[in-house]
Formats: sequence, structure tokens, C-alpha cells
Amino acid sequence: MTLNSIPSDALGQTKPHRPWPLSARLFLSLGALSACLSVVFSAALAHLPVFAGGLPAMVQTALTQHQFHSLGLLFTGLALVVFRVSRWLLSAGWLMLVGLVLFSFNLYARHVLGFDLLRAWVPWGGGAWIVAWLSLALGLATARSAMETSPSSKLGS
Repeated sequence: MTLNSIPSDALGQTKPHRPWPLSARLFLSLGALSACLSVVFSAALAHLPVFAGGLPAMVQTALTQHQFHSLGLLFTGLALVVFRVSRWLLSAGWLMLVGLVLFSFNLYARHVLGFDLLRAWVPWGGGAWIVAWLSLALGLATARSAMETSPSSKLGS
């Protein structure tokens, strides 16, 4: 077995390595960076003097949703590796990112920086997340394995 091949069955036969789609690498990278950023924000916000009495509920919600949807981005990236790239899966990833910006980052800006100009966009971030999860569900429900290469590979499923 070479580095450019992966086992395909119990007999040890190998198939050439299929490179991960750019979209999968993008959402996996952004999901990991977003998760890292959520930990940084969580630690920083806990130590800001303005929040000495505790984090406001909105900021805590922004952090929780930020962490949860970072995992959603990672999951979407993995789905793009396992299944073929589809509009539904791509939509899910982009909508997760839109939700992070419009919801979580907007709430951080409001409570930490006093930037309140985009307050009306917060619900749109939540709406983007709802549609993202629906898109992910549809993408998974209609997905075909990326490993399927010929009609004969469908006979066993």
C-alpha cells in the first residue's frame, strides 16, 4: 500500500487517494479556526473588567451558539469529504458562516465595543442557522457517497 492509496475492502485492495474538495478543506479549516476563536473569546470575555459581575445572557448565548455552530462547520466539511459536493451541503456551510457573523460576532461587537449599528441583523443570523441545518439535512438525505465510482458499486447498497 502506498501513501497515495487507501484500503477499499477487507481484502486489502486499494484505490487511488481522492483529494479532498476545496470546499471541504475550507469549511474544516474555518470550523477549526472558529472553534479556536470561540475559546479565545470565552477566556477574554471572562476576564474583561466590564464583565466582572458576570457575562450578560446575550454574550453567553453568542458564545454557546458560536461554539455549537463551529462544530456544525466541521461536520459540514466532513460531509463534503464523505459525500459528493452538493449545493445543499455548500449552502449549509456558507449559511453557518453567515450566522456566525450576523449573530455571534454582532453580539460581541455590541457588548464589548458598543457597536450597535447592526442590531437588527441578529435575528437574520439565527435564521441563517436554521436554514443551514435544514440545508445540511437535505444535503445528507440526498447525498451519494464520494467513493461511488460506477453503477455496479450501487448494487450492494
